[in-house]
Amino acid sequence: MHFDSYTDARTHLKDLLDAAEKGRVATIRRDHARTAVVDVVRLQHVLVSMNQPRAHVVAESDGWSVFIPGLPISADGATFDEAITEMITSLREYAEDWQERLLETPNHRDNWGLVQLIGLSDDVQLREWLVGVAE
Repeated sequence: MHFDSYTDARTHLKDLLDAAEKGRVATIRRDHARTAVVDVVRLQHVLVSMNQPRAHVVAESDGWSVFIPGLPISADGATFDEAITEMITSLREYAEDWQERLLETPNHRDNWGLVQLIGLSDDVQLREWLVGVAE
């Protein structure tokens, strides 16, 4: 489902949203830009599969440390769970910083997918992404 104008898309908003929810391609053209409308659950699933967690967890004498190599994101905690909880907070802070000022910075601009994943996930989903889900 493709609409060549914002006005046309607005007139058919229900159809556009229904298409996106069913997983169909749904786009809107505005001036020279084309934007996709996608279902959040489907997008979050794809982002999880494309952004395999690269977090490293290290046991230290006074607790646990979590970091993601190549990113300025890390956290510490007295227990494993505290360190993961702090890492989720650090991820959210990074996503906020990225959207406010880092999105055009050369060494951060390619983190769009990670930022989308963080923004579309709740804390439980981020925890599962970081540590994996038990089978």
